[in-house]
Amino acid sequence: MAIREILTVPDPRLKEVSKPVEGGVTDELRALMDDMLETMYDAPGIGLAAIQIGVPKRVIVMDLAGPEEEPQPRYFVNPEILPLTEDLAPYEEGCLSVPDVFDEVERPTQCRVRYLDYNGKEVDEIAEGMFAVCIQHEMDHLEGTLFIDHLSRLKRQRAVDKVKKAKRLEAKSAKSRSAA
Repeated sequence: MAIREILTVPDPRLKEVSKPVEGGVTDELRALMDDMLETMYDAPGIGLAAIQIGVPKRVIVMDLAGPEEEPQPRYFVNPEILPLTEDLAPYEEGCLSVPDVFDEVERPTQCRVRYLDYNGKEVDEIAEGMFAVCIQHEMDHLEGTLFIDHLSRLKRQRAVDKVKKAKRLEAKSAKSRSAA
């Protein structure tokens, strides 16, 4: 397993629509999912789509266990999602690809999810609460959409500018450390 680099805005690869996984769940795909999970835990985060590490495949990993709970990793290959309700609820979201930016996004409170799991078994389940929010957020990534795309143009631009500024400061700090 390896920790991979997480792409951040404004990297254009984050806008790519991910391609379906062909040929089912293979050892190579499981290795990718293992790397994704390790990367997500290291960040730390609760969900990660393959495109966030530069792999445009329809794959998501997630773990909604709390800090005091045993890890409960989940794997989603070729997930499909269907809203089950017209009821929307706001939830403050953040994203590993938009570090240190949080804002409210309204999403359906319940949805149905169909996918292949880590072993290639087909799963069909109802998502509610945090699971519903997280799976919809990660599914957006597979379509080239970031949570900030749900915000006003001004808020979205501020978020991108904040990430760019943080990157510049980090690069400047690294440069001064290496010169010392």
